[in-house]
Amino acid sequence: MTIERMVRGLAGFMVLLSLVLGQFVSRWWLLLALFVSLNLLQSAFSNTCPAMSLLRRMGFKRCVSPDAGKGGGRG
Repeated sequence: MTIERMVRGLAGFMVLLSLVLGQFVSRWWLLLALFVSLNLLQSAFSNTCPAMSLLRRMGFKRCVSPDAGKGGGRG
């Protein structure tokens, strides 16, 4: 599994966990969903994510497209 897929899965899991805990434990857990969504927005613009750095250190590999290193498709 690639880092990109792991980050999307982790973000989805954290939002679901936050919603469940917010419903059954305390509404303060909804702040976790807010944090995750703000982190996703930040990463969309800056292309950096703390989770990606952590997963890279754990040995997961980045997604490599079939066109990588071939000069791209724009010409």
